Amino acid sequence: MDAIVTAGGVPLPEEPLYDATQGHPKALVDIAGKPMVQWVLDALGAAESIDNIIIVGLTEKSGLTCEKQMYFVSNQGKMVENLQAGARKAVEINKKAEYVLIVSSDIPAINGEMVDWVVNTAMQTKLDVYYNVIQREVMEKRFPGSKRTWTKLKDMQICGGDMSVGRIKLIVDDDTEMWEKITDARKSPLKQAALIGFGTAFQLLTGNLTLQKAETNIMARLKITGKAVVCPYAEVGMDVDKPHQLEIMREDLKMQLKKAEKAEKAALKKSKK
Repeated sequence: MDAIVTAGGVPLPEEPLYDATQGHPKALVDIAGKPMVQWVLDALGAAESIDNIIIVGLTEKSGLTCEKQMYFVSNQGKMVENLQAGARKAVEINKKAEYVLIVSSDIPAINGEMVDWVVNTAMQTKLDVYYNVIQREVMEKRFPGSKRTWTKLKDMQICGGDMSVGRIKLIVDDDTEMWEKITDARKSPLKQAALIGFGTAFQLLTGNLTLQKAETNIMARLKITGKAVVCPYAEVGMDVDKPHQLEIMREDLKMQLKKAEKAEKAALKKSKK
């Protein structure tokens, strides 16, 4: 499967990460010595399930590297158009391609194992879309100060993940206007529920909406098939939207690098004995 990496966002002066980016792409902000998106590319490069990587919003001049073949697509201006451009590139690369993995450039803590879990879990069936969600207890155990936006369902509290699997035909051919409205409202669970229908919004407000019921309502409204996948990896939902989240990731990945260096030195020392 090919992966589309969305990397076209440039924070505006009024947005939280402007001070850290100063008019440059958010994907290129430094985290522990690497551009944020480079961490994502390293994970995709290590994943057995990924063939090619399509980066939307950056160019070859960005200096990024990957173990897999990379293709660059220019920023189309809006998220939906970026996804469609990436999906068209995937078809250009492989006319028989049916699905793509959609990955945000701002989840730098992921690794190859997590990528493979998302792809392999989705491909057990043949639905149109697979959207990962993270339970609150999983996120707060791994990243206690993350301060995510929680959707309070009857059976659990969740936040959205930033790795999804989608059928290419759905991305390219479906109702662009509807998808634009949903992606524009992606940070507000209530706005999303209202777009899908009053009944769903009411159930969410009153705490009577379960994950399964939400999934059923959403798929019926959009006239597609799909599944909300409860992902065990907090890293899939730990996107960098605000300064405190950026600092969490800088400290976390700096620590991961130190652990890797320590393990490498120990292995080298052992091999010399």
